[in-house]
This record gives sequence, C-alpha cells and structure tokens, in this order.
Amino acid sequence: MKAVDVFDYLKNNEYPGRGIMICRTPCGRKIRIGYFIMGRSENSRNRVFVEEGQGIRTEAFDPSKMVDPSLIIYAPVRVHDDTTIVTNGDQTDTIYDFLGEGKSFEDALRTRQFEPDEPNYTPRISAIVKKDKYQMSILKSFGGDPVFNQRQFFDYDAKPGYGHIVHTYKENGNPIPSFEGEPVLFEVVKEPFEAFSKHLWEALNKDNKVSLFTRSIDLETGETETMIFNKNEK
Repeated sequence: MKAVDVFDYLKNNEYPGRGIMICRTPCGRKIRIGYFIMGRSENSRNRVFVEEGQGIRTEAFDPSKMVDPSLIIYAPVRVHDDTTIVTNGDQTDTIYDFLGEGKSFEDALRTRQFEPDEPNYTPRISAIVKKDKYQMSILKSFGGDPVFNQRQFFDYDAKPGYGHIVHTYKENGNPIPSFEGEPVLFEVVKEPFEAFSKHLWEALNKDNKVSLFTRSIDLETGETETMIFNKNEK
C-alpha cells in the first residue's frame, strides 16, 4: 500500500465521519494519536470534547438541545496502565474492563457489533496503543445486514515516519457508505506536535467537523502532550 498525505486525504473527503489515526514520528521517539468527530445533524454537532482523567469524553455543548444521547455521548479515550484506548463509542469501556480482567482487545470487541443506526449501521472503530505497537479494529455490518457482523483486526509495529488512519464512512451519502478495506497508511511529516495537530484540524471539512483530540506519547519517558479542538467553544 502506498502511503498517502493524511492532510490531503482528509481535505478531499467531505464526510469521513469519526476517525482514529495513530503514527510514530520520523525520529522514532514519540507516538501520536488523533481522534476526530464530525456531524451532519444538529444533535451530532451539539458536542464538545472535555478532558476526564487521563482521557476525554464527549459532552453536549448546549444540553437543552440534546435530543438523543445514545451513540454520541461516550468516552472516546481512556488509559489502562500503559495502554491508551481510542474508540468511536462506548466500546471504550468494554475494552477497558476486559483489559482489567487480563483479557485482550480482540476478546472485548468480539462481544460488540456495529451501531444500530439503520440504515447506516455505522462501523465501530477502535484502537489501542501500547509503547511502540498498536492495534486497530473495525466492526461493521456484513453487506448492510442488520444482524451479521464483520469483525476485522489489524496489528502493527509502529514504524518511524508512518501511521494508519481508519474512519467510519467512505464518503458522504444517504445512506452513508461504510469505510472499506484496511486502515490507510500515511507518511508522517516532520513537524512539531502543535503544528501537526493544527494541520489536522484545518484538514477536516469546516462545515462538518465537530471536535478533535490529539496526543503525543514519549516512548522513553511516557510523558504526554494533549490538544483538544472544539468547533463549539464554551
């Protein structure tokens, strides 16, 4: 697979939905994580990211306008010991609990399935990062079927200068077509973490983007830097 420019990749997609990206800096010293949410409805757009412990959660920007909190209010990022969990739904908690029981990422996600939002059947995308290795997963409907699942798992050694991105939708549409294939390989531009984060935020469609979380993890010290971008600012 040829590596893409992740900023151009996102600029050319009006609606990739929610997305997870993980990469290793060209110097090899740090892992970077990104998680973004987008929205087309007023309910989906009425959200912000807020920090919670070592992770984040989604929160209604205007509680009076919240129609249905299911599927849109959850903790996208949690940390269990030295493992960072990133997902697009409440499967974050499932993975966290399973890791606490000494079970695996795969064990946790085999108990879950795609979101019940007919007719889209939005995929559940998930990832964990532990030191210089990461795993990604996609749980999606088997050909638009409301019952049967495809559960895909991907296991990577973090190679300096490269990363992968996975997102819920292939592109905009009605119903919205699910992401296809394996996570997309991208090459990491040599730039400071703050610049990387700002470029990622700028690459997301200005009408549909809602929030972005980014984190840098130093592989030697474990120290982290975090940035949060919200279209709705409190």
